[in-house]
Amino acid sequence: METGGVREVKSAARTVELLEVLAARGDRPARLQELADELGVPRSSMYALLQTLIGRGWVRTDVTGSLYGIGIHALLTGTGYLDSDPRVRAARPFLDEASETLGETIHLGRLDGRDVAYLATRESHEYLRTISRVGRRLPAHAGALGKALLAEHPDAELPEGPYTALTPNSRTTRESLAADLAETRARGYSVDREEGVLGIVGFGFALRYDSPAQDAISCSVPVARLTPGHEERIVAVMREIRARIETTAPAAGGAVHWR
Repeated sequence: METGGVREVKSAARTVELLEVLAARGDRPARLQELADELGVPRSSMYALLQTLIGRGWVRTDVTGSLYGIGIHALLTGTGYLDSDPRVRAARPFLDEASETLGETIHLGRLDGRDVAYLATRESHEYLRTISRVGRRLPAHAGALGKALLAEHPDAELPEGPYTALTPNSRTTRESLAADLAETRARGYSVDREEGVLGIVGFGFALRYDSPAQDAISCSVPVARLTPGHEERIVAVMREIRARIETTAPAAGGAVHWR
C-alpha cells in the first residue's frame, strides 16, 4: 500500500493493526495463536512484537504470560489526543450546559470512516451507564451522531450494505438509510429511535465549522422519559448549543488543520 506516494512500512502497519485488534476486544484478552491467526503472521513474529510492546507499555499480559490486552500507554495517547484538540476543549463547557439544562446525556463525536468515535460525554444524573463511551466507536448508520454526519455527505458515498444491526430497529439497507438521511437534511437534525441501543432515543446535530461536517453533538434520552414536550425542548436547546459551539470553536485556519 502507498500513502501520498510513500510505501507503507510493513512493521509499523502490523503494530497498528495489532493494537487495533486488542483495543476492539475490550475486556476479552487474546492468546498468542489467536492474534497470529487474525493478523496472518507467524507465531514467532507475533510473540516478538508482543514482547516489544509489553516492554513499552502498549500491551499488557497476565501473570501466566499467555493472555494479552491493550496497555496503559494507549490510554495516555488517547487522552493526549483529546487534550490537544482545541475544538473538543471549546465544546466541553457547552456540553456541560446542555446536560444541566436538559437533565440528559450529551455526546460529542467525530466521524472516523464508517464509524463515529466518541470524544466527550456528559452523563445524565437520571441515567448512568456503567461504561463511558469516550474513546469508543459506534457504526455511523446506527446512531444519532453518525446519521447527523452522514447526512452532510452525498448518498453516493454510502456503502452498499447490508449494515450491521445493533438492535431490531437499526437501518440495515442502503435504501432505508438514504431515506432517513433525507429526512435528517429536511428537519436539520437526526433522530435515532432505539437504533443503536434499545430503550434510548437520540437527537444528533452536525457541527458545521467544517464542510462537510466531521463533528456532531447529540442528546440521548430514555424512551420512558421522552414526551412530545420534552422532545421539543431538547431540539430547541440543542440547536442553540450547536450554534454557540460553531460560533466559538477555533476556525480551521487558526490552528493546525488536521486531515
